[in-house]
Amino acid sequence: MRREGRPYAVVADESLLTILVFRGGALAKAGHNHVIASHSITGTAWVPQDPERASFEIHVPVDDFTIDEPELRALEGAEFSADVPDSARAGTKKNMLSEAMLDGAQFPEVVLRSGHMERGSEGMLAEVSVTIRGQTRTVTVPVQYQVRENEVRAQGQVALRQTDLGLTPFSLLGGALRVEDEMTVKFSVVARAE
Repeated sequence: MRREGRPYAVVADESLLTILVFRGGALAKAGHNHVIASHSITGTAWVPQDPERASFEIHVPVDDFTIDEPELRALEGAEFSADVPDSARAGTKKNMLSEAMLDGAQFPEVVLRSGHMERGSEGMLAEVSVTIRGQTRTVTVPVQYQVRENEVRAQGQVALRQTDLGLTPFSLLGGALRVEDEMTVKFSVVARAE
């Protein structure tokens, strides 16, 4: 794909990707809702005069995902108010990176590449190719953004189904304790001119 416009490099330590996953099943009370986060995203956004011609490529290293940082849980309200023991956080990360889920050993990153962009009611709608476990799926993501001299800030959130991304939600005891298919993905990205 031909990139147009000025390149802006993602500033990892000022950017945040969070994924909210929810417990389900008859034994849901035995599980936890989780806040999965990345403070390590890298990549580039290209911003021309016409926002419909903007594009981006973002890389998310899966091994750097954090699980249930207390300050991030506090921001998400009552559904995330329960304390999560260290053992549950470690178990969640192990399951997430396992061969059955993200297969982090073989596929160390998730890659997000923009396709078609169009104006929406509150910003832009980006067609995003999501590559997970070597498979690429396309989703539509609403993006609000501001461009100032040498900086671009983009934010948004979208509900996605794990199955739409080619993933099988974690499940135990025949589904009596499981992770719900639908999750909420939030992002706040800061990028500066290269």
